Amino acid sequence: MKILAIDSTAVSASAALCNDETPIAVYTQKTGLTHSETLLPMICAVLQNAKCTVDDVDMFAVSAGPGSFTGVRIGVSAIKGLAFGKNKICVGTSTLDSLARNATGMSGHFLAVPVMDARRNQLYNAIFEYNDGVITRLCEDRLISATELQNELSSSALPIYFFGDGYDIANKLDIPQKLSTPKALIYQNAASVAASALNEFENSKDKSLYTDLALSPKYLRASQAEREEERKRKGNSK
Repeated sequence: MKILAIDSTAVSASAALCNDETPIAVYTQKTGLTHSETLLPMICAVLQNAKCTVDDVDMFAVSAGPGSFTGVRIGVSAIKGLAFGKNKICVGTSTLDSLARNATGMSGHFLAVPVMDARRNQLYNAIFEYNDGVITRLCEDRLISATELQNELSSSALPIYFFGDGYDIANKLDIPQKLSTPKALIYQNAASVAASALNEFENSKDKSLYTDLALSPKYLRASQAEREEERKRKGNSK
């Protein structure tokens, strides 16, 4: 199955074309340009380099959140546009699940802990256990403070590797079991998005849910604009 996958949920952007979980072409960049400028050219590049077209794609995959509200919307909109009317599989997968899959290939028994900077002294986070290559999710995607995460992980009996743009924040926490993650594995990689999407789709009982029309962002909290609107609404109701 050919999978076109993208991630635009953080500062770096990534696009990949994979044959199931095997990368064919991967393009990742962190140039300071906006995702609206870079994402479509990156998608075109991976397809052209693999001598494929959008019509050759069997599954479209995107990190649908959590992450930057603007970045999530750009990524989801791009995939919906590419897949529109093609009757192809579309999977919006968890950014945190995708980040945890960067650890695929690492050996041993450890915790893979994706952390994304959610601002306001909070992190988007989930925890995954790796044991000889087998991955087990230990909690749902969540919004958590750095202090709460430190308290939760400080008693872990397993080594801990952090992944994501909250890496520097998490790496400063007082957690004796934390180890340095290889730099090439810290940030978003669209090949991991493809692996996450394929796993989600294959394990789903209702595969009819994975369409371009059903694809939508997955937020863990309201956006700044929505919070401001809610504050105004409450103020006017008094």
